[in-house]
Amino acid sequence: MPSRKKASKNDIEISKASFLPPQEQDCYEGERLACLLKSMHREIESARLLDGNSLPEKIWLKQQFSIGVNDVTRVLERMAPSAQVGSSPQRPSSIRNNCKVPLVQLQAVLLASDCNPRWLTKHLPSLASSRRVPLIFVKDMKGGSLRLGELVKLKTAIAIGVKAKGNAINQIFEKILHGDEVSQTDRHDSTNMKIEAMAERELLVKN
Repeated sequence: MPSRKKASKNDIEISKASFLPPQEQDCYEGERLACLLKSMHREIESARLLDGNSLPEKIWLKQQFSIGVNDVTRVLERMAPSAQVGSSPQRPSSIRNNCKVPLVQLQAVLLASDCNPRWLTKHLPSLASSRRVPLIFVKDMKGGSLRLGELVKLKTAIAIGVKAKGNAINQIFEKILHGDEVSQTDRHDSTNMKIEAMAERELLVKN
């Protein structure tokens, strides 16, 4: 009997954990979602350009993102709970305070709100919260999973984890997670980065 009561209490705690504070859980839809996705497409292109396009696109995308519920879950489970980590997962580092930290850290998780059946992603809010990884819901009339799939060149993607690698993709998410909406300034900065990267590549080819 005592074990049943304990299990019931845990279930309640997990369900409560699904309702995260506003700064850790957000929902993008409509124009706000369109702006986010455009910014992500732009920064993905910028980061890939800076990397030199040496790898096939699908392989390169897997290095930048955890794609799919299983992969996102696996990476989150390998990350230490927030009580055991001295700082936010947004900062990629292999060693902190002489403690081993997983090589892969997630900066944020994008989750399609149209997932069916719902139980496939029911565990992610509490798991992400325990690792202090912000969760961003994507809601769209065409289907959030379709919109996320477009980002990683797949038909659909229910969940995408943004890996903390210190690149252009992380920079745009750093602004988003701090409450800054994507602006025209971000577009100009990204365009300038692309131009500079292309110019550097041309110089290298000539030399």
